[in-house]
Amino acid sequence: MIRGVGDVVFPPTCVHCQGVVEEGELRYVCEPCSRKISVVRSPHCSTCGYPYFGEVSGERMCPHCQDLTPVFGEGRTAVLSKGPARSLVLALKYHQGLHALKDMETLFRRAEELTSWVRGAILVPVPLHPRKERERGFNQSLLIAQCLERAAGGETRVEEILRRVVDTVSQTHHDKETRLANLKNAFALRRGAAITADHHYILVDDIFTTGSTLNSCALVLRRTGSLNLDVVTFGHG
Repeated sequence: MIRGVGDVVFPPTCVHCQGVVEEGELRYVCEPCSRKISVVRSPHCSTCGYPYFGEVSGERMCPHCQDLTPVFGEGRTAVLSKGPARSLVLALKYHQGLHALKDMETLFRRAEELTSWVRGAILVPVPLHPRKERERGFNQSLLIAQCLERAAGGETRVEEILRRVVDTVSQTHHDKETRLANLKNAFALRRGAAITADHHYILVDDIFTTGSTLNSCALVLRRTGSLNLDVVTFGHG
């Protein structure tokens, strides 16, 4: 009731168009913008999760990850990272927009194929360096993993078993070669953490761009005994 009164006095604004958000499934994305969000469904690339459009037959090379040699098994993503979906991520990462997590969880629930696939797995968030986490106030990948945990339900659980040991520069504007150089030996297993070989581990990050960060994390888990290892991102692109 309190939230309802608050919405009347201070109605939420859309993270994308800044318009007023009226009642709808998403709380911080207006209905017109909500219709622009593309939830990923089959068919899609098995490595990065990017959807294939139109009819698909036989083998198909995905242009988004064709230069990636994945250490992990499969990759999935919930939405395409464009328009309002991208604005949710930007609000969270760069504007302390923790309120965006509510809509991210809702979008995970819409991606029923993805939530069914991760159910019962151990979700491993990509870690931030301690300096970066102190600066931001949180690790967005951990918060997104917790959203996915709630959306998937069952015995799905989040475990922070990785740490970032190298304070790398932002990867946003770098090409593949520079990203790989930045990420070399950047991650390690947390002290006291242990890998159970037959458990299903799924690395979780906010956006799949080149896959370099996820691959670097996957290499650590592979080297420490993980046999069943996949990746999930909230968005792709």
